[in-house]
Amino acid sequence: MSPLEIVAVVVNVVGVWLTARRTPWCWPVGVVAVLLYVWIFYDVKLYSDMLLQVVFAVMQGYGWWRWRTGRMDQGKVLIEPLSPQLTVTSLAAGALLSLALGAGMAHFTDAALPWLDATLTGFSLVASYWAARKFVASWWLWIVLDVVYTGVYWYKDLALTAVLYAGFIGLAVYGLQAWRKELRAWPAA
Repeated sequence: MSPLEIVAVVVNVVGVWLTARRTPWCWPVGVVAVLLYVWIFYDVKLYSDMLLQVVFAVMQGYGWWRWRTGRMDQGKVLIEPLSPQLTVTSLAAGALLSLALGAGMAHFTDAALPWLDATLTGFSLVASYWAARKFVASWWLWIVLDVVYTGVYWYKDLALTAVLYAGFIGLAVYGLQAWRKELRAWPAA
């Protein structure tokens, strides 16, 4: 466990907590968090995860823009349901990206766990897109991904990061409950 990993864990916890609270400041905090993990994942040869962090930095900007220009109520974004059509389209895109990235990592790099890492990356992009669009379903996908990520990071001797992702499961359950409650209480516009 490095000092960099400790700082990255703390910043990540703050970012996810702010997301669950529907506070737009979760996005700039998230930028700092993902940039810290670029270096960490490079060191342990999780290259897909490293690339994911770079993409996340860009998506953090998109999410911040979407949340700042979206409908707000008392300083918090209003969340939305996800349509079945967009669910299928998004998940198919995640699967195709996972296959392409996995093939590239398996054939052209010395990546550790190239297929699993690529699959987690592909579907993390879907979950991040859904979160930026304020879809409650993003939390369901994050719960599944965080369970698998916890095992991967434990396997790669990133114990503190594994604990972080185990904590993310709890934060994602909290976010899911809070967002579902808010969605049920929100009058149709």
